[in-house]
Amino acid sequence: MANKNFDECASFLIDNGLFVGRICRLENVLKTIINKHGYMKNVSAALSETTALAVLLANALKFEGLFTLQLQGNGPVSAIVVDVTSDGKMRACANYDKERLQKAFALRKNEGEIEATPHLLGEGTLAFTIDDSNNNYHQGVVELQGKTLEECALRYFKQSEQIDTVLKLFVSIPEEENGDWKAGGIMLQRIPELGGKNINTENIDELRNEAAMLLNTLTAEELFSEQLTLGEILHRLYHANGLNVTKDNRYEFQCRCSREKLLKTLRGFSEEDLAAMLDENSKITAQCGFCSETYEFTIPEIMQKLN
Repeated sequence: MANKNFDECASFLIDNGLFVGRICRLENVLKTIINKHGYMKNVSAALSETTALAVLLANALKFEGLFTLQLQGNGPVSAIVVDVTSDGKMRACANYDKERLQKAFALRKNEGEIEATPHLLGEGTLAFTIDDSNNNYHQGVVELQGKTLEECALRYFKQSEQIDTVLKLFVSIPEEENGDWKAGGIMLQRIPELGGKNINTENIDELRNEAAMLLNTLTAEELFSEQLTLGEILHRLYHANGLNVTKDNRYEFQCRCSREKLLKTLRGFSEEDLAAMLDENSKITAQCGFCSETYEFTIPEIMQKLN
């Protein structure tokens, strides 16, 4: 049974609104995603960390629709994609070359070690897109440069958004082969227009450093404690900083794939191309990369006109 204190993200303000933050932790969402794929441990760790980052970023943005975080690279892990909807539905997947990963482990003699996410992806990009219900589309892209995923994300905020950001990500790796993964993080930003009107501007740097120092005292043991709510964790960190928890969003796994969507895609191919896709049973088989659901189609079914 999933712990009620997980799979959520809380937003908060401190120092009279001078700093806005988000804190999240995920468990059942990751369990569902990872169990559907059976990824190698390093891939599961990278996907878990990326999923936590996606939740923090999605909560930092105002949108109605879909937020997508995508990492792409030329390494053994070629892509990690996380979708987060504004109503708390999530899905995620990773593409990787198992043989390349195993060769890399053998070459570096680090079999069993968990490598940093950027190391697995190599050279590439970190990108996010917002596709909202009003048909507004926004995309941000930055090179995947940094020793950790935290450094890559902070580079984006510094270069593209010019927002002073502090970020810390966590991943809890299960000891057992079929154990449950957990991931989470906390992010704090200075966004001038949000508030802080009664703060002496001469003290901003001092307040920022104090807030960052307190954020960095958060431990994985605290964040993943089943006895503590996110509100209680934030109280431990920022009770003396005028803490105001503003909202709490919950998350669950849900894939948006469907037989109808795949039929629509397949109907865009010519009959000749469809014939080339047939298997030995004269069927076309398609599998969703996010949920691993498998669909089978026949050419007459695909070529049938839509009602």
